[in-house]
Amino acid sequence: MTSSHKSKKQDLPPTAWAVLGLLSFPGERTGYELKKWADSSLRFFYWSPAISQIYAELRRLEELGYASSARSAPEEVRAKRRYAITAAGREALSGWAADSAEAGPPVLKHGLLLRVWLGHLAEPARLRAMVGEHLERTREELAAVREAAREAAGVPEWAFPALALRWSERQHLAELELGEALLADLAELSPQGGTAGRQAGGDAPTPG
Repeated sequence: MTSSHKSKKQDLPPTAWAVLGLLSFPGERTGYELKKWADSSLRFFYWSPAISQIYAELRRLEELGYASSARSAPEEVRAKRRYAITAAGREALSGWAADSAEAGPPVLKHGLLLRVWLGHLAEPARLRAMVGEHLERTREELAAVREAAREAAGVPEWAFPALALRWSERQHLAELELGEALLADLAELSPQGGTAGRQAGGDAPTPG
């Protein structure tokens, strides 16, 4: 691998590797099909790129020689462009997937907890309602994870995505447990706990 080629490899963003990863499974797929699969797999443990991001990365991957595409047969009602991974793309992806140094630690950005952190500016009832809404969304996501896991079960090519979905199921179950515990914590606060801090003085709760 030349130094310029290696530099291009290292400069690829995670979205590009995710799209290339979707292409690494057997078969050719359109950008729309890649988006559907990302929505039913990747989003449960990482994120799902927008369709515009997917097409932008497909163009980038083609320029690098990591992916190829071909137009569908002219007899089809609507012409489609299908993408596939190349040998060079599979080699690069294998190297990236094996590099644990690039994986990094998991990043948690919990929008609900940011609002709970600012609970001194909110009404207690509204905070509890927000947690309840979060629990309901999590239950819906858990059902979607389980449906995706059922579809992946028994398909040899999807054995490792099935493991990721199994992990996602456990993560959503843990999120439900954490949410219920948060509701209990909020219930222990005084009825005025969400508003008293608006006039309270004192330093911020920092160590030292």
